Amino acid sequence: MSKRVGLTGGVASGKSTVSAILAELGAVVIDADALAREVVARGTPGLDAVVAEFGPDLLTPAGDLDRPAMGRLVFGDEGARKRLEAIIHPLVIERMAALEVTADEDDVVVHDIPLLAEGGRADTFDAVVVVDAPRDLQVERMLSERGWTREDAESRIAAQATREQRRAIATHVIDNNGSLEDLRARVEAVFDELRG
Repeated sequence: MSKRVGLTGGVASGKSTVSAILAELGAVVIDADALAREVVARGTPGLDAVVAEFGPDLLTPAGDLDRPAMGRLVFGDEGARKRLEAIIHPLVIERMAALEVTADEDDVVVHDIPLLAEGGRADTFDAVVVVDAPRDLQVERMLSERGWTREDAESRIAAQATREQRRAIATHVIDNNGSLEDLRARVEAVFDELRG
């Protein structure tokens, strides 16, 4: 049976980079963020449910979900975020399960889940890899790489689990506070352990 691994990390921790490296190394990566976009694409029941809950103002003129507007709404309002998660999370979990059954029995299947600590599902995996970076480095990355305001960066971090909460669910922690070469070496070492 394939090994099921949860991969998580705070915003701008480098989780996406780790996910890409794991895929290069041969892991089967199932990206929850990509699936979250897929389940609310134009014409889906997921998008219909979001519009029914939050109204048509969250649609672009073309009829797609206005993700920046949705983000501004839910990351400043915990109740709104929970209502959105109640719509999207079951759809994403259903898609993840459908993709997982296609893996070979000796594969390492990595579920890239940004909000794994928040969702309380860490115990459903054989291993949990947490990508960790200091808060000030996360903020710096969001300002320089994503062009966010400091307020947006701080509110996004505040809306997520703390570093301590994420580390508490980890079987493996990958510290991402150095160079890309350092990160790749750490990821390769963890992948070797996961395959062992």
